[in-house]
Amino acid sequence: MSMASANTAAARRPTVNLQVIGPLVALVVLVLIGMSLSGNFLSAANVTNVLARSAFIGIIAVGMTFVITAGGLDLSVGSMAAFVAGVMILTMNALTERMGITLPVVLIGIAVALGAGLVAGLINGLLITRAGIEAFIVTLGTMGIYRSLITWLADGGTLSLAFEMREFYRPVYYGGVLGVSWPIIAFVLIAVLGEIAMRHTAFGRHCAAIGSNEKVARYSSVAVLRVRLVTYALLGLLVGFAVVMYVPRLGSASSATGLLWELEAIAAVIIGGTLLKGGFGRVWGTVVGVLILSLIGNILNLTDFVSPHLNGAIQGVVIILAVVLQRNTGTAR
Repeated sequence: MSMASANTAAARRPTVNLQVIGPLVALVVLVLIGMSLSGNFLSAANVTNVLARSAFIGIIAVGMTFVITAGGLDLSVGSMAAFVAGVMILTMNALTERMGITLPVVLIGIAVALGAGLVAGLINGLLITRAGIEAFIVTLGTMGIYRSLITWLADGGTLSLAFEMREFYRPVYYGGVLGVSWPIIAFVLIAVLGEIAMRHTAFGRHCAAIGSNEKVARYSSVAVLRVRLVTYALLGLLVGFAVVMYVPRLGSASSATGLLWELEAIAAVIIGGTLLKGGFGRVWGTVVGVLILSLIGNILNLTDFVSPHLNGAIQGVVIILAVVLQRNTGTAR
């Protein structure tokens, strides 16, 4: 066989891209481990609980996928969620005193949460795109600001939704259709829409182009600043949406609310195959990453194999391995 024929045969030989199948393999392995360690792992109650709890991070992580794909980063989403939750609770409590336990109070509270998240995201985006400040610096600063604001609003304690209103609002988290809770349904819909936007719209292509090479994107007539601003605004809006699902679960907000959510969201995005340096993003991979992180925590809680207090350490190891895998295998297209 000639050298040319050998090279052609090698080029045609199918190769396994670990960046594509790696997260899926890890997810399957975790499921098998969970099944072997606990008989309750695949119970309907446990599966529903895992999916519902992961929905908050998942919704935020979908937005984070667009930000990172466009070469950005947001460290403030956890603190932002706590602040938005506090503002939502204060608004609903104030309206309850005047309007009673009514649907309009809930709808106004939802609108306030979405609006506050959108504004917070726009603030981050404007500081990054218009003021020209590095995303790391901006979001590190706003992370401290939002966390301090919720601590101040709660006077160092906890803001709680009025008991009657909390009972009225509970179905938003605990209700659902055919046994599937609303947070899970919302997460699935947002993930599907996010994947479509990333793969089949100009916005998704522009995010990838900006993250890959900003100068080339500018020469290609991509509105770099506007697209980047939209990614942060979208992320802020999704933070507000996650809060809408989160508040009826506990009915409270404090300085501990949303703690390390930014780490989990970024970790899910990176584990799912989105490049940390930008230029390529996968929303479906982010969903897999969210499930991987949730299953790690769930398995630790169900078994005594490893202390649940080491959950953060294990997640950190997974993040490092995911980044190493990216560097060694390159971008999956």
